[in-house]
Amino acid sequence: MERIAIIGCGGSGKSTIARQLAQSLEAPLTHLDRVYYDEQWRPLPQGEFAAQQEELVAGERWIIEGNYASTLPIRLAAADTVIFLDLPAVTCLWGIAQRRWRYRGGQHHQDGVYDRITWNFVRYILDYRRSMRPRVQNLVREHGPHVRLLTLNSRRQANRLTKRVRDEHQPLP
Repeated sequence: MERIAIIGCGGSGKSTIARQLAQSLEAPLTHLDRVYYDEQWRPLPQGEFAAQQEELVAGERWIIEGNYASTLPIRLAAADTVIFLDLPAVTCLWGIAQRRWRYRGGQHHQDGVYDRITWNFVRYILDYRRSMRPRVQNLVREHGPHVRLLTLNSRRQANRLTKRVRDEHQPLP
């Protein structure tokens, strides 16, 4: 696990698992929302966004979290591991509610939290498994046949993974 792409629905816990893995593996972490949005929520032009990801994946070790299906092939081509958080919509909605409670909205670069809840975002979460999941799965099959794909269907599975990685990468006394 040297080059890890973490993908999944909004509210699924991508930022959290990414932070935990980055700490355990001592790997550089990039939150794609931080790359894509400026302080006023203006998106980066698509060509610049793709070019920045090309630079990021050229690194020897990295963890990159975020969906952005339009540029997912860039990450998949370079990744050795993909963690797909495929959680139910109700779990993801609870995740964004907890995020809102904790961060009170806005951009929190330190934690990789970009909390901007709109009705379109809620609809996206409700429809993710029906519309986006098949698209993401097809992209993984097409552009990442070489990757180790870890599909996690619950917070419990995500917690087990991060605990296992943490336990395996503890420094020797």
